[in-house]
Amino acid sequence: MKNYLKIPFALFVFISGILVINACKKDKVQTNLDADLLAMAKDKLGFKWFQNKDSLLSKSPGTGHSAYPFVKTRYNSTASTKLDANGKIIAGSVFPEGSVIVKELFSDSTKIGRYAVLYKNSGHESADAKGWVWGYINSDGTVAAEASKKGASCINCHSQGDNIDYMLMNKYFP
Repeated sequence: MKNYLKIPFALFVFISGILVINACKKDKVQTNLDADLLAMAKDKLGFKWFQNKDSLLSKSPGTGHSAYPFVKTRYNSTASTKLDANGKIIAGSVFPEGSVIVKELFSDSTKIGRYAVLYKNSGHESADAKGWVWGYINSDGTVAAEASKKGASCINCHSQGDNIDYMLMNKYFP
């Protein structure tokens, strides 16, 4: 090979090698976790309601969601495996991976003001020690508490006595 072709050829091989190596690396997909949790909250397909009813419940005395006088709670098909025939959480349950629990918080009897979302995904970087990813998102899409905070503003209340894997619905809505 002539000397004047060696440098461009070597450069071509080097750049090609870099491109091949980068193409083989697994892409780290950047997502907006709070937006993903909001999408989960708005998707009602396949969910089962607490106590098998989609009627509004008046807020409980133990709620930390004092600005919202009404609530509805639902469970995706994975989480609903831990509900009994009456739609209540089975005592001592631990929700399986992939569980999604959505608490719809109503500012009045007709309007959802906020979603509280729990998504069981132990491998996620924003999961807490029990594997839950916490979402607290206003119905307009603005974030009330970032999921990356791992439920820091929620866990204290959800850890009170008689919780079932952080869930308090049975305690306050017997």
